[in-house]
Amino acid sequence: MTLLIDSKCINCDMCDPECPNEAIYMGAKIYQIDPAKCTECVGHYDKPTCVSVCPIDCIKPDPAHRESLDELAEKYVRLMG
Repeated sequence: MTLLIDSKCINCDMCDPECPNEAIYMGAKIYQIDPAKCTECVGHYDKPTCVSVCPIDCIKPDPAHRESLDELAEKYVRLMG
């Protein structure tokens, strides 16, 4: 499952530089995560770095984009190819 940033985001700029896939970007009001690029850091780190650095815990699994660990790993391979 990819991640999403909920409306509690305070635009602190902590998550954006942490994303190895450049999936995080500034949306109209808050940061957003591109589900086509988010692998939950599979292939890079043991856990999502954006979640680790978020000071208000506003990055959650995106129920609209459910993906297994294998699917996230395949996406990582495609993104790196």
